[in-house]
Amino acid sequence: MRARRWVIGGLALFAVIAVTAWLVRSRSATRAAAQAASDAAAQRAIPVVSATVARRDVPTWLEGLGTVIAYNTITVKSQVDGRLDQVLFKEGDAVKKGQVLALIDPRPFQIQLHQAEGALARDRAQLADLRINAERNKTLLQQKLVAQQAVDDSVAQVGQLEGSVEVDKAAIESARLNLDYARITSPVDGVTGVRLVDPGNLVHANDANGMVVVTQLDPIAVIFTLPQDDLPRIAAQMEHGKLEVRAYSRDGSTLLGTGHLELVDNQINQATATIRLKAILPNPHRALWPNQFVKARLLLGTRPDALVVPSTALQRGPNGTFVYVIGSDDTVAARTVKADAPLGQIAIVDAGLKEGERVVADGQSQLRAGSKVAPREKSSGTEQAGLLGENAAP
Repeated sequence: MRARRWVIGGLALFAVIAVTAWLVRSRSATRAAAQAASDAAAQRAIPVVSATVARRDVPTWLEGLGTVIAYNTITVKSQVDGRLDQVLFKEGDAVKKGQVLALIDPRPFQIQLHQAEGALARDRAQLADLRINAERNKTLLQQKLVAQQAVDDSVAQVGQLEGSVEVDKAAIESARLNLDYARITSPVDGVTGVRLVDPGNLVHANDANGMVVVTQLDPIAVIFTLPQDDLPRIAAQMEHGKLEVRAYSRDGSTLLGTGHLELVDNQINQATATIRLKAILPNPHRALWPNQFVKARLLLGTRPDALVVPSTALQRGPNGTFVYVIGSDDTVAARTVKADAPLGQIAIVDAGLKEGERVVADGQSQLRAGSKVAPREKSSGTEQAGLLGENAAP
């Protein structure tokens, strides 16, 4: 009986030892397989997009939302009272400065002009007669044939008629001006709007609505806003000359016009901590239209000979900003760099990189120091820098 117990115990112990040995061998095999897979993964080339560090002149842009406004908006009104005889424009016409837009019945003003000219001719004739009498009285006074009072009276009458002649001249000028006002002209080059008065109506100088609104579209203005923190830099650059402004479509994809900064508003909006700016842009093709929303980009300056990389190459880590640099053997190393804030699709690197080095621009999520990569050149730093002229506004 005792021998049988010893046999059973020995078999159980043997079974425990066998199971333990199998588990140890299984775990060792698993670790070996994992290590082999890890080593294989480390040797596998990871596909990435690379870019070359380049040295370029980098313009600095400030971007704000803006609204297009007409350079001039003028409500054309009659300056005299009368009947509107003709309207010589069509709604939406492009008109030139001085172009006749409408005609008011000129006959009342022609009559006033003729009356003033007649009064002038009459008073001039009377003035000539009074001057002759005044000279005659002066001669008779020397001969003591008339009293001094007669001479004084004749001189005074001459003065009165000279004043009347001047009044007549002013009346002629007024009549001619009214006659000129009967021809209503455009004060600027622009585009007419909806006609507000039809021919045959009586128009008055004090009419509230006028006859038509003319808007000047070339040049045209853009009002946009920027943060107040940008004001010192803008003011400093304005001392060196006019700053370039570009207007883009709302999505920023289409350049609509290029002009210059005209003024900075004299007050900051306290509610939004922004400053308003006004730019003037040529608009010969009417790509810009009043009340259109645009993106305005202000060229603040150009940083010469700067090292640039794609902004996507910059990574953030516990030690700050770094990039993955691709070595000659296509392995990557993490290198800490000092970079400015990205300018659209590129970033300026102040320290940590050299011109001509390759960096990973996309595909960093699977990388670690020493990883082997299969780089694909999508666009170099040179090409990225070329985008600055169109799209690289912060």
